[in-house]
Amino acid sequence: MRIGSGYDVHAFVSGRPLVLGGVEVAFDRGLAGHSDADVLTHALMDALLSAMRAGDIGRLFPDDDPVYAGADSIELLGRVAALMAGEGWHLVDADTVLVLERPRIAPHRDAMRARLAGALGVPVESIGVKATTTEGLGFAGREEGVAAYAVVLLERTDA
Repeated sequence: MRIGSGYDVHAFVSGRPLVLGGVEVAFDRGLAGHSDADVLTHALMDALLSAMRAGDIGRLFPDDDPVYAGADSIELLGRVAALMAGEGWHLVDADTVLVLERPRIAPHRDAMRARLAGALGVPVESIGVKATTTEGLGFAGREEGVAAYAVVLLERTDA
């Protein structure tokens, strides 16, 4: 078994949809990034790649490669899932945290869990999504952007 952790952050910008965990969330701003800037999915991908000792999403999906401009991060997560299976790993559990003041995540949590689980081919019960605020402190507290953390537990399928 192996654990992996991931972290990502993106700044808010006008004129883009806000995509979190593969779900478009109604909000007055989206996140800046080369792909769809889905900070939650990015943190989860980095945690998975970390546990596999396979680098990070910047190596796998470089942000200077035009192929990934506007990419759907859930599709990229599916590619990480295929890599994981090909390397002989199975996701046992994942837990994630979004750090932001607004918008509220609770109404979207189940949809996010379902999208992430579907891309990974695991039961929804294997995916945790929660959110917290910083009580107005730091960049997230000033509503300048969103951070996300993820931790995963992988198990060898060929052991």
